[in-house]
Amino acid sequence: MIVPPLTIIDIQEETQGIDSYKNIPVALANDHVVRLSVMTEAYHWHYHPNSDETFLVIEGVVCIELEAKTVELQVGQLFTIPAGVRHRTRPKGNRSVNLTIERTDLETISLDI
Repeated sequence: MIVPPLTIIDIQEETQGIDSYKNIPVALANDHVVRLSVMTEAYHWHYHPNSDETFLVIEGVVCIELEAKTVELQVGQLFTIPAGVRHRTRPKGNRSVNLTIERTDLETISLDI
């Protein structure tokens, strides 16, 4: 659902009623994609060898588990994971909504941890 430039995206409207995991590409900016992510459960451990990944929390709390620590992001907080860093994300509670910004040619390597 990538919308053209100069178009307003209403995040609350787009995520209303979503009660399971959903990752929606909403915009392109140069060689990056902006995804609207609704999380209701943990995503598996993984890393991205060719792209940083930036999270901006819109609703709820997003937990980002790294190998050495867990970061809890509140509404309005932004956090960037450098390329190559192992991580997984999950909501704290039943649901979270965030924007994720990453390269359009993002590679995801799944891990068994």
